[in-house]
Amino acid sequence: MTNMRDLQDKYADLLAIAKRLSVIGSAGAILHWDLETKMPPKGIRQRSEQLALLEVIAHQTLVDPRVGMLLDALTKEHALASMDDVQKRNVHLMKKAYDEEVALPEELVEAIAKQSAITVDRWKKAKAAKDYSLYRPELDSMIQLRKESAAILRDVKGSRTEYDALLDIYEPGMTEGRISDVFTEMRDGLMRIMHSVASSDARPDLSIMKRRVPVEMQLGISKEAMSFIGYQTEGAEAAGRLDETEHPFTIGYYDDVRITTHYYEDRFMSSLFSVLHEGGHALYEQALPREWIYQPVGNTCSHGIHESQSRFVENIVGRSPEFLSYILPRLRSMTGGALDDLEERDFVLAVNAVMPSKIRIEADEVTYGLHIIIRFELEKDIMDGKLSVDELPQAWNEKYRRYLGVEVQHDSEGVMQDTHWAGGSIGYFPSYALGNLYGGMFLRKMETDVPDWKESVARGDFAPVRSWLADNVHSKGNLYDPADLVKVVTGKDLDVEPFIGYLDEKFGAIYGY
Repeated sequence: MTNMRDLQDKYADLLAIAKRLSVIGSAGAILHWDLETKMPPKGIRQRSEQLALLEVIAHQTLVDPRVGMLLDALTKEHALASMDDVQKRNVHLMKKAYDEEVALPEELVEAIAKQSAITVDRWKKAKAAKDYSLYRPELDSMIQLRKESAAILRDVKGSRTEYDALLDIYEPGMTEGRISDVFTEMRDGLMRIMHSVASSDARPDLSIMKRRVPVEMQLGISKEAMSFIGYQTEGAEAAGRLDETEHPFTIGYYDDVRITTHYYEDRFMSSLFSVLHEGGHALYEQALPREWIYQPVGNTCSHGIHESQSRFVENIVGRSPEFLSYILPRLRSMTGGALDDLEERDFVLAVNAVMPSKIRIEADEVTYGLHIIIRFELEKDIMDGKLSVDELPQAWNEKYRRYLGVEVQHDSEGVMQDTHWAGGSIGYFPSYALGNLYGGMFLRKMETDVPDWKESVARGDFAPVRSWLADNVHSKGNLYDPADLVKVVTGKDLDVEPFIGYLDEKFGAIYGY
């Protein structure tokens, strides 16, 4: 029988491999950031080779036979009995990653990495040209590679469908059947609120949101937003930075977590909310337990939990009447007179306008979930072979007409508006709506623990909210799967009602229905 010292040595060896994987992954993340922000256009082919090499190195590191031998020893009953919860979780997460990765051929891993960089680059060009035909062949190649990997992962994970195997990458333990049930309940609640808002006499003045504010002034607004949430980009203690990209994102690990935004002179609030959104992601990454750095348990829980944190900061806090009351005087002082005549009531109503739209990232809190349901249904059909890449634009447009009552004029505001499928992230989209549901549950618990949080926000003090999120969510790292984390934090299983209840209370007060 393996003695205790030998088990400790094996566990230490496993953590050393986990650290190597974390370092490789964080290096690849910075290369991705550079690809989106600073890299010259001609560098895409070289960058695809660089990213593919890192993916192959990570793959080779994880599937090394020694990893299998370490896991064999550490997963025996007597070995697990000697471990605490953190050690057991680290072993579980490494075993899951090993089993899945060892099943994937190295050439497939490399092909997916290369195709991802190439397809994203083609997506950017096709979107700018409003020409889906430029993008279609590379997207088709990306989807075929994802289907190939999903077929392998389905067997390894024991998933019911290939799509379930991909969903598990982003939201461990979640299935399309569970999502369909939850999304049906969510859709019904959202539609009811939409009808209540539409019947209200309150009519937001949307021209407020189109007032022109030069980008130079918006840079100052971004700094104000980052200061409010405590995301540092300047000074010796800075662990982040803000740059501009076509599609805002967050990337990084612990002490180097970077966010991006996009500026529109005639949509000055767009960048403010993208900074708050991405800043919410960054705060999560930066507040993970320091003692768990480089360990599997030291990562974030899931994409849905991640999204709950970003949308909590952006929407629950950032679009609240209390925050808007706090920020409006500061916006007036930073925009050269553009907002001097703006009344707070009109501002709150315009920011929280509920209106079906074509663009997901610009959608209001109520209609946003319908954008995700559309993508979820299309992804399922793609993976089931019911929908081809050629048919995708028309199917997209028909669903937008049916669910949101809007007419898509061209594919850049339609099927090409998101980068996710170009990057191969099929199964990612449901996490956005699940994040809203998790956030609603977290809010209900926080309201019990910090009943005066709104008053703090109105004073410009985000610290009580940030501390609650850090103590209750961020501090748990990847110790639990998402469903278990939600139950640990709230004491309840996944429930749609808290989110719908939050929307009803907020929009009922704003619209007077």
